[in-house]
Amino acid sequence: MSTEPLPPNHNHSTSTQKPPLGRTRAEIYRAKNRALLMYSAAVIVFAVGASYAAVPLYRMFCAATGFAGTPKVGTGRFEPERLVPVENAGRIKVHFNADRSELLPWTFTPQQKFVSVLPGETSLAFYKAKNNSNKDIIGIATYNVTPDRVAPYFSKVECFCFEEQRLLAGEEVDMPLLFFIDKDILDDPACRNVEDVVLSYTFFRARRNEHGQLEPDAAEDVVQNSLGFGAYEHAPKAEVRNPVKETSSPSQST
Repeated sequence: MSTEPLPPNHNHSTSTQKPPLGRTRAEIYRAKNRALLMYSAAVIVFAVGASYAAVPLYRMFCAATGFAGTPKVGTGRFEPERLVPVENAGRIKVHFNADRSELLPWTFTPQQKFVSVLPGETSLAFYKAKNNSNKDIIGIATYNVTPDRVAPYFSKVECFCFEEQRLLAGEEVDMPLLFFIDKDILDDPACRNVEDVVLSYTFFRARRNEHGQLEPDAAEDVVQNSLGFGAYEHAPKAEVRNPVKETSSPSQST
């Protein structure tokens, strides 16, 4: 039996095909490692950003949904055809409440005890604040509505909440509030028998955090209670989750 001789370049061609396969696998592994590194970095950046944005995003969510008695703002409900009073509906009495922190030397009071409004009717109310100290002070106000189920329909066109309010020493100012109760409240069975609503504002002394944002100068539980969130469990802030441990110097340890 005769056998055909192998081509003289057979071994050479076989040996030259393996290196390209090896290089291809290495390139695939490197590409996968780069993709994994990029995804990991993106997740870390997103997590860090989310931790710093948690509080403002939480407030935006509450303002958009009316969660925990937070009046809705910026909901796109301000079209002229929606701001028409429903004449055959019952009036809702809105009571105004004013509180302040003991650390804030201001007088803060509503100018009216209540107003009676129809669903869809805009109403203007006023609060008065006076700085009783001999120094300029910045205040910041929180707010909430009770009962909670009315909050999704309580919309504010203009107010002074969560904004810098600087009062000079001895200065007294009027703070306007323009609001309306959306007429969709009439279609909600849970709000069918609501005749009284309480709008509460609480003023705190303001401070700026390390990011330059204004924050109430009060304990977190006090602020959450003023917002109506005291009964809810909150995730700890980033600086609380990762506390910086103080290291004692050698002179202190001896």
